[in-house]
Amino acid sequence: MHTLTIDVVSDVVCPWCYIGKRKLEAALASPEAAGLPPVQIRWHAFQLNPDLPAEGIDRKAYLEEKFGGPQRAAAIYERVRAAGRSVGLELNIDGITRQPNTLAAHALLAFAQQDGADGSAVKERLLQAYFIENRFIGDLDVLADIAAQAGLDAAAARAYIEDPAARDAVAQADQEARRMGISGVPFFIFDRKLAVSGAQDPATLLDAMQQAVAQG
Repeated sequence: MHTLTIDVVSDVVCPWCYIGKRKLEAALASPEAAGLPPVQIRWHAFQLNPDLPAEGIDRKAYLEEKFGGPQRAAAIYERVRAAGRSVGLELNIDGITRQPNTLAAHALLAFAQQDGADGSAVKERLLQAYFIENRFIGDLDVLADIAAQAGLDAAAARAYIEDPAARDAVAQADQEARRMGISGVPFFIFDRKLAVSGAQDPATLLDAMQQAVAQG
């Protein structure tokens, strides 16, 4: 039977990616999705801030550099929080104290998706850890704990994340996304035929899925 592949290019420190994940889930849970074939979701790396040091930077310094200071950031994030609440997420953005480099977090996702496994549980836990629990997801101990929470072997996950080859593969995937012309996330690709950019409403995502399936 045909499988509908959904490739999602996103970052784990992108609030719109968390919101987009919820909207994708809503689309797949809708009655109209009953006629779709089985779905396989594949998560792909994109780093909003690839140049951050491995130890991350102070969140206030990050906001100053990215938005010109906390006041402008507050106005932007209020809209983000409202969008989050609309899909059942209470994003604790103000509780974030350190902005991480996400290379290691994406390596954990790659570990979770080995041999075609579904990495959605790890993706969800990474987003939850950052946006709800305000954990520093650039820390290897935190990532190993997240792996264990998702039912993975924490020691094996940590060893994989620490492998320079694994991190290099993540960096290459990030660059490949940019070569494809992707400059903003989330970015959804359905059956490698149709693409939707941004945290679009469930109806829009579902329509793209149906069109991709109809194209055969």
